[in-house]
Amino acid sequence: MSAQPSPIDRPCADQLAALRAQLAQAQSQRGPALAFGLAALDDRLADHGLDGAGLHEIAAATAALSADAAATLFAAGIAARFANQPGFTVLWALTRFDLYAPGLEQIGLGPDRILYAQGRKDADVLAMAEDALRDGSVACVIAEVKAADQTATRRLQLAASDGRTPMLLYRRHRSRDRCPLEQPSSAMTRWRIGCVSSERLGYPGVGRARWSVELVRQRNGNPFSLELDACDDQGRLALPAAPRHRAIAQVGAASQAA
Repeated sequence: MSAQPSPIDRPCADQLAALRAQLAQAQSQRGPALAFGLAALDDRLADHGLDGAGLHEIAAATAALSADAAATLFAAGIAARFANQPGFTVLWALTRFDLYAPGLEQIGLGPDRILYAQGRKDADVLAMAEDALRDGSVACVIAEVKAADQTATRRLQLAASDGRTPMLLYRRHRSRDRCPLEQPSSAMTRWRIGCVSSERLGYPGVGRARWSVELVRQRNGNPFSLELDACDDQGRLALPAAPRHRAIAQVGAASQAA
Protein backbone atom coordinates (compact mmCIF):
# COMPACT_ATOMS: atom_id res chain seq x y z
CA MET A 1 0.00 0.00 0.00
CA SER A 2 1.54 3.30 -1.07
CA ALA A 3 2.23 5.92 1.53
CA GLN A 4 0.00 8.96 1.46
CA PRO A 5 1.56 12.45 1.68
CA SER A 6 1.33 13.82 5.16
CA PRO A 7 -0.69 16.97 5.88
CA ILE A 8 2.62 18.73 6.48
CA ASP A 9 4.00 17.81 3.02
CA ARG A 10 0.82 18.61 1.05
CA PRO A 11 0.71 22.39 1.68
CA CYS A 12 4.37 22.68 0.66
CA ALA A 13 3.70 20.92 -2.64
CA ASP A 14 0.58 23.01 -3.24
CA GLN A 15 2.48 26.23 -2.50
CA LEU A 16 5.28 25.24 -4.88
CA ALA A 17 2.79 24.50 -7.67
CA ALA A 18 1.06 27.84 -7.09
CA LEU A 19 4.40 29.65 -7.15
CA ARG A 20 5.32 27.99 -10.46
CA ALA A 21 1.98 29.00 -11.97
CA GLN A 22 2.45 32.60 -10.83
CA LEU A 23 5.97 32.63 -12.27
CA ALA A 24 4.74 31.39 -15.65
CA GLN A 25 2.11 34.12 -15.70
CA ALA A 26 4.68 36.76 -14.70
CA GLN A 27 7.04 35.71 -17.48
CA SER A 28 4.26 36.13 -20.03
CA GLN A 29 3.72 39.74 -18.94
CA ARG A 30 6.92 41.41 -20.07
CA GLY A 31 7.68 44.98 -19.16
CA PRO A 32 9.11 47.55 -21.61
CA ALA A 33 12.65 46.67 -22.59
CA LEU A 34 15.56 49.01 -21.97
CA ALA A 35 17.79 48.95 -25.04
CA PHE A 36 21.56 49.28 -24.68
CA GLY A 37 21.67 51.43 -27.80
CA LEU A 38 24.18 49.07 -29.43
CA ALA A 39 22.99 46.89 -32.30
CA ALA A 40 25.69 44.35 -31.48
CA LEU A 41 23.95 43.83 -28.13
CA ASP A 42 20.30 44.66 -28.73
CA ASP A 43 19.96 42.55 -31.89
CA ARG A 44 21.12 39.48 -29.97
CA LEU A 45 18.72 39.95 -27.05
CA ALA A 46 15.33 38.26 -27.24
CA ASP A 47 13.62 41.48 -26.08
CA HIS A 48 16.08 43.78 -27.91
CA GLY A 49 16.99 45.08 -24.48
CA LEU A 50 16.53 44.29 -20.79
CA ASP A 51 13.03 43.46 -19.60
CA GLY A 52 11.91 46.35 -17.39
CA ALA A 53 9.79 44.05 -15.22
CA GLY A 54 12.18 41.13 -14.88
CA LEU A 55 15.09 39.69 -12.94
CA HIS A 56 18.61 39.98 -14.37
CA GLU A 57 21.70 38.45 -12.77
CA ILE A 58 25.29 39.64 -12.87
CA ALA A 59 28.55 38.06 -11.71
CA ALA A 60 32.24 38.86 -12.07
CA ALA A 61 34.22 36.70 -14.50
CA THR A 62 36.99 36.12 -11.95
CA ALA A 63 37.71 36.70 -8.28
CA ALA A 64 40.00 39.64 -9.13
CA LEU A 65 39.09 43.05 -7.71
CA SER A 66 39.17 44.52 -11.22
CA ALA A 67 36.48 42.07 -12.38
CA ASP A 68 34.41 42.81 -9.28
CA ALA A 69 34.64 46.54 -10.03
CA ALA A 70 33.68 45.97 -13.67
CA ALA A 71 30.63 43.90 -12.72
CA THR A 72 29.59 46.49 -10.14
CA LEU A 73 29.84 49.32 -12.65
CA PHE A 74 28.03 47.25 -15.29
CA ALA A 75 25.07 46.89 -12.92
CA ALA A 76 25.28 50.56 -11.89
CA GLY A 77 25.31 51.68 -15.53
CA ILE A 78 22.13 49.73 -16.26
CA ALA A 79 20.49 51.16 -13.15
CA ALA A 80 21.55 54.68 -14.14
CA ARG A 81 19.77 54.32 -17.48
CA PHE A 82 16.63 52.95 -15.84
CA ALA A 83 16.71 55.99 -13.52
CA ASN A 84 17.52 58.66 -16.10
CA GLN A 85 14.39 60.72 -15.36
CA PRO A 86 14.22 63.50 -12.70
CA GLY A 87 13.11 62.16 -9.34
CA PHE A 88 13.83 58.52 -10.21
CA THR A 89 15.70 56.55 -7.53
CA VAL A 90 17.59 53.25 -7.36
CA LEU A 91 17.52 51.02 -4.27
CA TRP A 92 20.87 49.30 -3.63
CA ALA A 93 20.61 46.56 -0.97
CA LEU A 94 23.71 44.85 0.42
CA THR A 95 25.26 43.30 3.53
CA ARG A 96 28.59 45.14 3.42
CA PHE A 97 28.91 48.73 2.30
CA ASP A 98 32.13 49.04 0.30
CA LEU A 99 30.92 50.85 -2.81
CA TYR A 100 33.05 53.68 -4.22
CA ALA A 101 30.59 56.53 -4.61
CA PRO A 102 32.75 58.70 -6.97
CA GLY A 103 33.05 55.73 -9.33
CA LEU A 104 29.27 55.29 -9.41
CA GLU A 105 28.80 58.99 -10.05
CA GLN A 106 31.20 58.87 -13.00
CA ILE A 107 28.89 56.45 -14.80
CA GLY A 108 25.75 58.47 -14.13
CA LEU A 109 24.55 57.15 -10.77
CA GLY A 110 25.05 60.07 -8.39
CA PRO A 111 24.25 60.08 -4.65
CA ASP A 112 20.93 61.85 -5.27
CA ARG A 113 19.71 58.81 -7.23
CA ILE A 114 20.58 56.02 -4.77
CA LEU A 115 18.93 54.76 -1.61
CA TYR A 116 21.12 52.30 0.27
CA ALA A 117 19.72 49.50 2.43
CA GLN A 118 22.03 47.32 4.50
CA GLY A 119 21.07 43.97 5.99
CA ARG A 120 22.89 41.58 8.29
CA LYS A 121 22.56 38.59 5.94
CA ASP A 122 21.45 37.63 2.46
CA ALA A 123 17.91 36.82 3.62
CA ASP A 124 17.52 40.42 4.83
CA VAL A 125 18.81 41.80 1.53
CA LEU A 126 16.49 39.60 -0.52
CA ALA A 127 13.50 40.55 1.63
CA MET A 128 14.22 44.27 1.24
CA ALA A 129 14.64 43.87 -2.50
CA GLU A 130 11.35 41.98 -2.82
CA ASP A 131 9.47 44.61 -0.80
CA ALA A 132 10.90 47.42 -2.93
CA LEU A 133 9.98 45.62 -6.15
CA ARG A 134 6.39 45.04 -5.10
CA ASP A 135 6.08 48.65 -3.92
CA GLY A 136 6.97 49.80 -7.44
CA SER A 137 8.11 53.29 -6.39
CA VAL A 138 11.78 52.95 -7.39
CA ALA A 139 13.22 52.91 -10.90
CA CYS A 140 15.40 49.85 -10.31
CA VAL A 141 16.53 47.55 -7.52
CA ILE A 142 20.07 46.18 -7.11
CA ALA A 143 20.81 43.50 -4.52
CA GLU A 144 24.22 42.03 -3.69
CA VAL A 145 24.17 38.51 -2.25
CA LYS A 146 26.51 35.59 -1.70
CA ALA A 147 23.86 33.09 -2.76
CA ALA A 148 20.21 32.89 -3.77
CA ASP A 149 18.47 29.60 -4.48
CA GLN A 150 15.92 29.07 -7.22
CA THR A 151 12.99 29.71 -4.88
CA ALA A 152 14.45 33.11 -4.00
CA THR A 153 14.94 34.01 -7.66
CA ARG A 154 11.38 32.94 -8.47
CA ARG A 155 10.12 35.27 -5.77
CA LEU A 156 12.21 38.14 -7.14
CA GLN A 157 10.97 37.53 -10.68
CA LEU A 158 7.37 37.52 -9.47
CA ALA A 159 7.90 40.69 -7.43
CA ALA A 160 9.57 42.44 -10.38
CA SER A 161 6.61 41.55 -12.57
CA ASP A 162 4.05 42.66 -9.97
CA GLY A 163 5.77 45.99 -9.37
CA ARG A 164 6.78 46.52 -13.02
CA THR A 165 10.29 47.22 -11.71
CA PRO A 166 13.62 45.83 -13.01
CA MET A 167 15.69 43.73 -10.59
CA LEU A 168 19.48 43.38 -10.86
CA LEU A 169 20.82 40.57 -8.66
CA TYR A 170 24.58 40.80 -8.24
CA ARG A 171 25.97 37.44 -7.14
CA ARG A 172 29.06 39.10 -5.89
CA HIS A 173 30.95 36.63 -3.74
CA ARG A 174 32.70 33.63 -5.26
CA SER A 175 33.38 30.33 -3.46
CA ARG A 176 36.60 28.52 -4.39
CA ASP A 177 36.71 30.40 -7.67
CA ARG A 178 33.46 28.79 -8.86
CA CYS A 179 31.21 31.01 -10.93
CA PRO A 180 28.06 31.93 -8.97
CA LEU A 181 26.04 31.59 -12.17
CA GLU A 182 26.41 27.82 -11.97
CA GLN A 183 23.48 27.84 -9.54
CA PRO A 184 20.01 27.44 -11.12
CA SER A 185 17.94 30.60 -11.42
CA SER A 186 14.69 32.02 -12.79
CA ALA A 187 16.41 35.14 -14.13
CA MET A 188 15.53 36.46 -17.58
CA THR A 189 19.20 37.14 -18.36
CA ARG A 190 22.49 36.16 -16.69
CA TRP A 191 25.65 38.21 -17.33
CA ARG A 192 29.33 37.57 -16.57
CA ILE A 193 31.60 40.63 -16.67
CA GLY A 194 35.40 40.81 -16.71
CA CYS A 195 38.23 43.11 -17.72
CA VAL A 196 40.34 43.00 -20.87
CA SER A 197 43.24 45.16 -22.01
CA SER A 198 42.19 48.55 -23.30
CA GLU A 199 43.55 50.04 -26.49
CA ARG A 200 46.92 51.72 -26.15
CA LEU A 201 46.90 55.47 -26.55
CA GLY A 202 49.26 57.36 -28.80
CA TYR A 203 50.26 59.54 -25.87
CA PRO A 204 50.83 59.01 -22.11
CA GLY A 205 47.61 58.55 -20.20
CA VAL A 206 44.86 56.15 -19.25
CA GLY A 207 42.30 55.14 -21.87
CA ARG A 208 38.72 54.05 -21.44
CA ALA A 209 38.40 50.72 -19.65
CA ARG A 210 37.33 47.72 -21.69
CA TRP A 211 35.20 44.80 -20.49
CA SER A 212 34.38 41.30 -21.59
CA VAL A 213 30.58 41.17 -21.56
CA GLU A 214 29.20 37.62 -21.70
CA LEU A 215 25.52 36.78 -21.72
CA VAL A 216 25.67 33.32 -20.21
CA ARG A 217 21.95 32.63 -20.55
CA GLN A 218 18.81 34.39 -21.70
CA ARG A 219 15.22 33.25 -21.89
CA ASN A 220 14.15 32.62 -25.50
CA GLY A 221 17.57 33.50 -26.87
CA ASN A 222 21.15 32.35 -27.32
CA PRO A 223 24.25 33.18 -25.26
CA PHE A 224 26.99 35.39 -26.69
CA SER A 225 30.04 37.39 -25.66
CA LEU A 226 31.50 40.73 -26.72
CA GLU A 227 34.34 43.06 -25.85
CA LEU A 228 32.99 46.54 -25.13
CA ASP A 229 34.24 49.85 -23.82
CA ALA A 230 33.13 50.52 -20.24
CA CYS A 231 30.21 52.77 -19.28
CA ASP A 232 30.44 56.48 -19.96
CA ASP A 233 29.02 59.22 -17.72
CA GLN A 234 25.47 58.20 -18.67
CA GLY A 235 25.87 54.47 -18.12
CA ARG A 236 26.22 53.68 -21.82
CA LEU A 237 28.50 50.99 -23.21
CA ALA A 238 30.28 51.43 -26.55
CA LEU A 239 31.89 49.36 -29.23
CA PRO A 240 35.69 49.68 -29.26
CA ALA A 241 36.97 52.12 -31.85
CA ALA A 242 38.04 50.46 -35.07
CA PRO A 243 41.83 50.12 -35.37
CA ARG A 244 43.62 52.29 -37.86
CA HIS A 245 43.77 50.87 -41.37
CA ARG A 246 47.32 49.60 -41.70
CA ALA A 247 47.25 49.62 -45.50
CA ILE A 248 46.75 53.39 -45.52
CA ALA A 249 49.69 53.87 -43.14
CA GLN A 250 51.90 51.72 -45.37
CA VAL A 251 50.94 53.67 -48.46
CA GLY A 252 51.76 56.91 -46.68
CA ALA A 253 55.14 55.62 -45.62
CA ALA A 254 55.91 54.46 -49.15
CA SER A 255 55.03 57.80 -50.66
CA GLN A 256 57.29 59.61 -48.17
CA ALA A 257 60.14 57.27 -49.04
CA ALA A 258 59.63 57.99 -52.74
